[in-house]
Amino acid sequence: PLPKPHPRAVPAPATTAEPPRNKVPAAPVAAKRKVRIVPAAPPPEAKQPRLTTRQLLASTGEEISRLTAEISNRNQAFARRRPERHKWVTASTQEYKYASYLDAWRRKVERIGNLNYPDEAKRRRLYGNLVLHVAVRADGTVKEINIKRSSGHKLLDDAAIRIVRLAAPFAPFPADIRREIEVMDIVRTWQFRSNNQLFSR
Repeated sequence: PLPKPHPRAVPAPATTAEPPRNKVPAAPVAAKRKVRIVPAAPPPEAKQPRLTTRQLLASTGEEISRLTAEISNRNQAFARRRPERHKWVTASTQEYKYASYLDAWRRKVERIGNLNYPDEAKRRRLYGNLVLHVAVRADGTVKEINIKRSSGHKLLDDAAIRIVRLAAPFAPFPADIRREIEVMDIVRTWQFRSNNQLFSR
């Protein structure tokens, strides 16, 4: 018998060694940082123009005037709500401060009345007595005039009212009277005499 052939050894395929690859370095991990939030700066304020001394004084004056008017209005409103303090004064009033004021009032009325005695009353020879009420405010101005008893002649009644208006304003009240009253109600008898003279009593 023939000898069995020995199997050949198949050479292993040659392997080519791959060149070493360059390693790509891993990206560094960013370190965690604390973030500080800075608030936004406010917008710059517009520069206010500087006021001159004259402007400042004018502004202050306007403010004072406004406040003065406001206080005056409040006082007037309060005065309207509160009843005025009156005192009735006649020829028989004995209290000196009122009697003294009344005497000065009478003298002024008689002087103005005789300077302005109604010509028509002279021509018609009218005479008579009447009772007149005159309310005088503390500043001397006349608040109201009323005929309490007529003379019987409208001409003389109207002349008496006209004479009071011509004589006004009268003297302001003295301080001691102001502390007590705001209106003085004067009641006097007026005499238009036959000799064309006016007297008040």
